[in-house]
Amino acid sequence: MVCVTGSHGLIGSALVSFLTTHGHEVVRVPRGDFRITDGCDGFVHLAGEPIVGRWTAAKKRKIHDSRTQGTQTLCDVLAGMAKRPRVLVSASAVGIYGDRGDELITEESETGKGFLADVCRDWEAATKTASRAEIRVVNLRVGVVLSPRGGVLGKTLLPFKLGLGGVIGDGRQYWSWIAIDDMVGVILHTLVDDRLRGPVNAVAPNPVTNREYTKTLGRVLRRPTALPLPAFVVRAAFGEMADAVLLGGARVQPKRLQEAGYEFRFPDLEEALRHLLAK
Repeated sequence: MVCVTGSHGLIGSALVSFLTTHGHEVVRVPRGDFRITDGCDGFVHLAGEPIVGRWTAAKKRKIHDSRTQGTQTLCDVLAGMAKRPRVLVSASAVGIYGDRGDELITEESETGKGFLADVCRDWEAATKTASRAEIRVVNLRVGVVLSPRGGVLGKTLLPFKLGLGGVIGDGRQYWSWIAIDDMVGVILHTLVDDRLRGPVNAVAPNPVTNREYTKTLGRVLRRPTALPLPAFVVRAAFGEMADAVLLGGARVQPKRLQEAGYEFRFPDLEEALRHLLAK
């Protein structure tokens, strides 16, 4: 039996659908309600306040507390269970590395600076209670998840189809991405592979710049991408979030997944987009 928080989100819904259609028993755990009976073999923790939007002081508290306090409470519950799950796969994000230009990043790289990096460090630290209770913990550092159902791709698909797409800022910022199919595959792999624990980068092996992403999506859709979104416009619209999420990035590699033998279905962006968009 697999228990899942955030089961109605972009990743969670795809994961639950895959598990149930393949005959696995799944328990959807509502956010903040961790009253779980014994019998959960693996736990996947994906819940958290969405980061998209203007980061007011209140929004930042929600982003931080929903991840750190929620994860801490969950781990306290799991550690106190008579029959603990063998493994906890807990979401984190590549935002932990901060804005790193074209530096090649692996799980051994130092973490970065800024609000998102601080949130991710606290988020991962909140799982230590589970680790001390001898639960194998995997901290999945998730990149930009590509799906037409939501996320960056889903939200920008219509403008790109209308020929209104373009690079964001100077387009040189790296987007470390992963197709939703591989995101589900990575979670399944980490649930069963006892060699994996601690930080694991959940990204495809070929990150791209925003400019490369834009050109590739335009080519797949056969639409022009000549309408750039200047940095000052992005900052005016999103404030602090703009630099952290849209104008900054890191060139992240999935070193530990590759060492553990995970084979990506979609290692290259164009192949992934053509599959996701049936092109």
